[in-house]
Amino acid sequence: MKKRLLVISILSLTHLGLLLSQVSPDKPFRLVRLDPALDDIVAPDAKLEVLGEHFGLTEGPVWVRDGRKGYLLFSDCAANVIYRWSSGDPLSVFLEKSGYTGKDVRNVGDQTISGRLAILLIGSNGLTLDAQGRLIITAMTDRTVVRLEKDGTRTILADRYDGRRFSGPNDVVMKSDGAIYFTDSVFGMRGGADSPARELPYNGFFLIKDGKVTLLGSDRDHPGDFPNGITLSPDEKVLYVTAGFGKTMRYDVLPDDTVANGSLFIPAGNDGMKTDLKGNLYSTNAVGPGEVWITSKEGKHLGTIQLPQSTQIEPRPRIVPTNVAFGDADGKSLYITACTHLFRIRLKTAGILPGPKL
Repeated sequence: MKKRLLVISILSLTHLGLLLSQVSPDKPFRLVRLDPALDDIVAPDAKLEVLGEHFGLTEGPVWVRDGRKGYLLFSDCAANVIYRWSSGDPLSVFLEKSGYTGKDVRNVGDQTISGRLAILLIGSNGLTLDAQGRLIITAMTDRTVVRLEKDGTRTILADRYDGRRFSGPNDVVMKSDGAIYFTDSVFGMRGGADSPARELPYNGFFLIKDGKVTLLGSDRDHPGDFPNGITLSPDEKVLYVTAGFGKTMRYDVLPDDTVANGSLFIPAGNDGMKTDLKGNLYSTNAVGPGEVWITSKEGKHLGTIQLPQSTQIEPRPRIVPTNVAFGDADGKSLYITACTHLFRIRLKTAGILPGPKL
């Protein structure tokens, strides 16, 4: 009887926590419509669902199609795990030691904050799927890009460029021909840019193709414009890469999968992003207010998803979007990782689902 009461109490507290997140914010969820075209993307009365909270720092969501149901995988950079979320099922750990496979965390992983807490970024970050459905992981603190094989083993796809180790692979996207694009940050090292373990003197974005790593661009000549979020247009002719705080660049993808003609696309974005099947870009702004911008392929800001913000709930949450992914059977749900939280909002248009083509 006591055990049953305890379970009921825990469930009640969890339910109460979800309610508090939704009804007691200083600033509630808002959908800001800047152009009538937004109505064809998301309904004006769309609701934002809280799927989970009290995480360390969520990142890198990807939807895995599995029969009629499917499930979401996402990183917790502080917990060093990849979680599995599926509607109607308990949250579970999909992969332990997702970003750091070592045993000593005293001198690895950059430090940041999560609400009131100081945390270490020791887990994986960006996730995607290849054409065979295998998970591609930016193992940030191992400073590698790895592939999780079907038998659970890990294959290192890249760990260095020009003989020097990466600083902390961050985000990743895969082209249908097998080319992998990823960004490298300093977050895999204790002390970040000042770490004595740093070998590459710049933050770059790279191409992995046929076992070769190619540097496509960096902040070497533009300090502060460090690459972070990265994604492709639905026709794979355009590569988007964030550059520092509040800048997203656009590059033409050439036949050999390298890029050219970099230009400023929008004055926003500094973390993960994705595109829908119409070419609209969904970009996260992980500094300041928690926002996801929706921008047309022509570069017009159509609207903004403003996440709820609160200073009234303890432990103090940090509700700041870090990345997004499309999911569910129809690809019309937008999942948003937001540091301590995981959200979902239904859309009227479908997004790109990586992995095997059905």
